[in-house]
Amino acid sequence: MDPVALPDSVARELSFQDTGGIFLVDKPAGPTSFAMVRGLRRVLGLKKVGHAGTLDPFASGLLILCAGRAATRLIPRFMHGEKEYLATLCLGVETTTLDPEGTVTNRCAVGRKDAVEIERVLAGFRGSQLQTPPAFSALKHKGKPLYHYARRGITIVKEPREVNIFVLERTDGEHDLVGDECLLRLRVVCSKGTYIRSLAADIGASLGCGAYLKELRRTRSGCFFLDGSLSGDVLRTGADRQQVLNAAMSVEDACNLLQ
Repeated sequence: MDPVALPDSVARELSFQDTGGIFLVDKPAGPTSFAMVRGLRRVLGLKKVGHAGTLDPFASGLLILCAGRAATRLIPRFMHGEKEYLATLCLGVETTTLDPEGTVTNRCAVGRKDAVEIERVLAGFRGSQLQTPPAFSALKHKGKPLYHYARRGITIVKEPREVNIFVLERTDGEHDLVGDECLLRLRVVCSKGTYIRSLAADIGASLGCGAYLKELRRTRSGCFFLDGSLSGDVLRTGADRQQVLNAAMSVEDACNLLQ
C-alpha cells in the first residue's frame, strides 16, 4: 500500500516540531520573561520553548525565545556574547533591589552634578573589573536563587566576578544634572553576566548621591538585534499563529549568524 501523503500544513507542523525556530521578541516592561515563554507555547502548541537570557519584569527589549528541539539545544550558545542596553538611572534614591521593584532605603539631595564629574565617574567603570552579584538576583546558591534568600531577610554574599564594560556613554547629552532625583541615561555594552543594576548603584555611590536602575531596555544580545523583533504584546493578547510563525528565524540562519 502506498503511503498516504500528509497535507502540507501537517508536514510543516511536524517539521517545525523537530527543527523549531528562533524568535526575537521585544518584551514589554511588566510581564516576566517566562510569561513570554508561556505565550509562545500557547500560540505554537509546543512545550519545548525556552529563553536565552532572562529580563527582569521591569525591563524591556530583546528576548531570544527558542522553540522546538533543535532550537532549544542552541540556547547555551545564544547566552554568550556581548549585551547592549539603554539604561536610565535615578540619582539620589536607593532601593533594596537596586531597581524600581524594591523598597526605597535612602534618599539624598543630588544638588548639581556637572558633566565633567559625571564623565570622570563613567570613565572609571569602563573596562575589565570585578562586580559583586546583587542579593536580589537569579544566581544560584545551594540550588536556590539569591532572591529566594533575600526575600527572607537572608543576605548571601557571592564572590565578585570579572565583567567587562566595553561602552559606557551618556545618551542624554553633556549637560549638568541639577535637582533631586535626576535621571542619567546611558548606553551600555558589556560582557555576559554583567548586572546593570549593580552598575547603576555603583555609579550612584561614586557620584556621592546613590542611584537605582529606573528603566532598562536590551537592544542587542550577541549577534541578535532588537530591530524587526516580534512585539511581546502579540504573545500576551492571543496572537495569530501564522503571524508568529512568519517571524521565526530558522535554526540554520541562526547558526550562520553565530559563526
